[in-house]
Amino acid sequence: MAKPTVAIVGRPNVGKSTLFNYIVGKRISIVADTPGVTRDRVYAETNWRGRSFTLVDTGGIEPKSNDVILSQMREQANLAIEMADVIVFVTNIKDGVTAADSDIALMLKKSKKPVILVCNKADNYGKTPDEIYEFYNLGLGDPYRVSAANAIGIGDVLDAIYEKLPTSDGTENEEDVIKVAIIGKPNVGKSSLVNKILGENRVIVSNIAGTTRDAIDSEFENEFGKYVFIDTAGIRRKNKVSEDLEKYSVLRSLLAVERADVCLLMIDANEGVTEQDTKIAGEAHEAGKGIIIVVNKWDEYEKENGTMEQYKKDVYNKLAYISYAPILFISAKTGQRVNKLFELINSVASQNSLRVSTSILNQVLNEAIAIVQPPTDKGKRLRIFYMTQASTKPPTFVVFVNDKDLFHFSYERYLINQIRKEFGLVGTPVRMIVREKVEK
Repeated sequence: MAKPTVAIVGRPNVGKSTLFNYIVGKRISIVADTPGVTRDRVYAETNWRGRSFTLVDTGGIEPKSNDVILSQMREQANLAIEMADVIVFVTNIKDGVTAADSDIALMLKKSKKPVILVCNKADNYGKTPDEIYEFYNLGLGDPYRVSAANAIGIGDVLDAIYEKLPTSDGTENEEDVIKVAIIGKPNVGKSSLVNKILGENRVIVSNIAGTTRDAIDSEFENEFGKYVFIDTAGIRRKNKVSEDLEKYSVLRSLLAVERADVCLLMIDANEGVTEQDTKIAGEAHEAGKGIIIVVNKWDEYEKENGTMEQYKKDVYNKLAYISYAPILFISAKTGQRVNKLFELINSVASQNSLRVSTSILNQVLNEAIAIVQPPTDKGKRLRIFYMTQASTKPPTFVVFVNDKDLFHFSYERYLINQIRKEFGLVGTPVRMIVREKVEK
């Protein structure tokens, strides 16, 4: 059974994300004074008094707005409410009860979920302000007076959450869960792919570049296994990252790469590999993650005989340092080949965590040395004594030699290619560490 879920909801700019960040103890949700900054649901695991639960931050609800983004934010909040076991409804005590607050309260009462009413921005210590009594009119019980910015009254809110959590607190076994980060520049179809996989509008989709600003986790299970798909904000070129808001989004995308097992690098088929794609691919490569290159919008691309093979060559020419990554051509819009992703993800995750025994590894090493002799320099030959695997994710090998200076990069690349030829290691970087061993 999954952990209980607690959703934080409310209209824009009442301090939901500040409260969320304080409770989870990290700056996960974007916080800014601009209304509508948090657009999608953001998840984080936390606990209180020994009870673990998933906290969900949501975009501000504008019940009667016709704006495209705001109306989709409303749908996301509705979905969070539907999934939640407990709802924390945040209001702004300084504004009093607004028409939007009343509409949201009605929506929450219809959900029949336990609701905790929070009056935020009560920044002064001392007696309870008279303004709080107006909030009893919402019909949601006693309001909790807090200041998320100054950490006042949050313990009482957490106690109330604790009391309302479901009694059974099962935790899901995450050993077999593969974390998949979907990365790429803005507007290549990352959110559309997540929605196609999940079969629901879990992530906001629009044609406005930069719509997804947060990294969002979505759990998914099918006959191929259990996954957590992390939809990330599009990573833009640094000279285009002008707002603080955008900088946080880029940082969060890079953190999503760090905690993923496999990264799906999405490329727009119509645009091909851009300079920005090479930089994003480099981030995943340097982090040692499994990588799959996903060419999206293939249904829109004009094709002739041999088009796919030629396109692959062009991709590998521009992304030569991740030539180990498999390429899959899909359409997130129509679902073309999307099902083939799962077996590929499983395979790449397995290769990224592959461990080879030292004896077998050294058999491969000896055969490689017999085929191509180690280089010499000024009459001195490189001697390779043995090799062992130091770690996985990515597979990392330590090779012991007589002189590190003689171990040329080209010979290192040759040995890595021989290891790949023997063990596959498709979709994963391979690291090699060279150490000197003093001869007796």
